Formats: sequence, C-alpha cells, structure tokens
Amino acid sequence: MFEKQRDAMAYARKYGCPDMFITVTTNFNWKEITDHLLEGQHPHDHPDLLVRVFCLKLKQTIKNGCLGSVDAWLYNIEFQKRNLPHAHILLWMSRDSKIHPCMIDAAVSAEIPDKNQDPELFTIVTSHMVHGPCGG
Repeated sequence: MFEKQRDAMAYARKYGCPDMFITVTTNFNWKEITDHLLEGQHPHDHPDLLVRVFCLKLKQTIKNGCLGSVDAWLYNIEFQKRNLPHAHILLWMSRDSKIHPCMIDAAVSAEIPDKNQDPELFTIVTSHMVHGPCGG
C-alpha cells in the first residue's frame, strides 16, 4: 500500500490531481464467468476464474477508451467479504477527455429508474447497485 501511495504522489507531480476515482466490482453473473462453470458449480467455486475475468475486464475498461483517452492510471485490487475482487482506480485523463464541472450531472447519475417506465433497468439497478445491511 505504501508503494502505491508513493506511485500516486509521483503521478500527481507529473499529471496533476487525478480526474476520476472509480470503483469497479466483480459481477459473478458475468457471461464470461457463468459460461465456464460446469453443471452444479457456482462462481465462488472458482476464485481463479473470477479473478482472471475481473482483471481482463478491468484492463479493458481502462484501455478501450470507453471513459475517454487516459494519460495515466493507478489501481489497487481488494477482495470484499464475499471474496469478489474490486478495484479502486485513479485516472488522469487526456486534455480532450477531461470532464469539466458543468458536465458532472450528465456523466454521473445516482437515481433508481422508475419501475413502471423501465422495469428492466429498474431490476438491473436494484439487483446490482443497492446493498442491504452488512454484517452477519
């Protein structure tokens, strides 16, 4: 962790403050995971598969340009209580991909879709993005 912190400080010296802080979490229902399970197996039976798919998707997310052009990135992978890997990512965006304050509301949304207007999206958001009480 100490080494990651020093890397982040070096990046900040060269690129300035990071433009984005993103958390990416494994979804054990990803097709790349479920397609490789034998009958009767569950994703938690294959932590190697979970981690491999997660790392591939993480690098694809950063490198494929879906977030824009990235000059530098730094991430740390941790494991949640359910043993699913997740990453905390700092991104330094290229000048043409920076999000300006006036664009935040268009780029970030934190609302649950209307169940009557879009039931499919409502189900997706409530099953993946809403957490119940922790513990126990």
